[in-house]
Amino acid sequence: MAQGLRIIILFVYFLFSVKGEGSTRVGFYSKTCPTAEKIVRSTVESHVNANVGIAAGLLRLHFHDCFVQGCDGSVLISGHLSERTAIPNLGARGFEVIEDAKAKIEAKCPGVVSCADILAIAARDSVVLTKGMSWSVPTGRRDGLISSASEVLTNLPSPADSVSVQKDKFAAKGLTTEDLVTLVGGHTIGQTDCQFFRYRLYNFTSTGNADPSINMAFVSELQSLCPAGGDATKRVALDNGSQNNFDASFFKNIRDGKGVLESDQRLWSDPSTNIFVQKYAGSIRGFIGFRFGSAFGKAMVKMGNIGIKTGTDGEIRKVCSRFNA
Repeated sequence: MAQGLRIIILFVYFLFSVKGEGSTRVGFYSKTCPTAEKIVRSTVESHVNANVGIAAGLLRLHFHDCFVQGCDGSVLISGHLSERTAIPNLGARGFEVIEDAKAKIEAKCPGVVSCADILAIAARDSVVLTKGMSWSVPTGRRDGLISSASEVLTNLPSPADSVSVQKDKFAAKGLTTEDLVTLVGGHTIGQTDCQFFRYRLYNFTSTGNADPSINMAFVSELQSLCPAGGDATKRVALDNGSQNNFDASFFKNIRDGKGVLESDQRLWSDPSTNIFVQKYAGSIRGFIGFRFGSAFGKAMVKMGNIGIKTGTDGEIRKVCSRFNA
């Protein structure tokens, strides 16, 4: 009787450990590939040292991955009508870094570490390498078997989204309003194209004027960077004056009317998001950047658990840009 009960318990444990949704854990590869995170870190570091802008690319790549099909590496797939070919991902960067890390890990531990996990670790390392705070990344995700461009626009937030729409899109992924503001804080590093905000500078809502929510001096600065008939793909820092440092200055810029994207600046004018912007900007009871850094790590762990595949779901890709044959 006791032996039979023990077998049942072990069987139930096996089922949950293999198929359990959300069964990622810190140190998942400690026995099967103990050097995996070190390899990812050294790979990301070498690429960031060569081009610091790649850090922001990797962070956003993880975000774009998680919001479509869950955090399953689906954004990494190359091919006709894959997520990678959708308009919001055409300017995405960092694919080569993930492929580089994957190749090095495969040489050490073939068929063990997923591309989805490599991307999640690389996003964390990108923050650390730009002077942000670190956090422990739960691993154990598996790579998805679907990558469809048609799902990208409906799931990813847009630069012109109202706060209400942004909140709806985040809520659909199980994320709160605080998570929204915190994760948008990732814009403290990196750049965006003129084409995504230039409409705010010259004829906003057909008035013939600039968006009144933009600081007037900043309007002139942005107009000089993005002339009305200039190159739409020219890149401009999302965090004016601090684009390569992961800090809280992004929120100070939002407070001061220096948000580049309309969706970012709107976080200041909506009461439900304003309170968090103020908190991270340091204007409520002395809160400082440390508060943002700590919250960002927690929000990233939460986001990193969206729609994950574990156990026998999905696969462990051999090459991150294509499904296994």
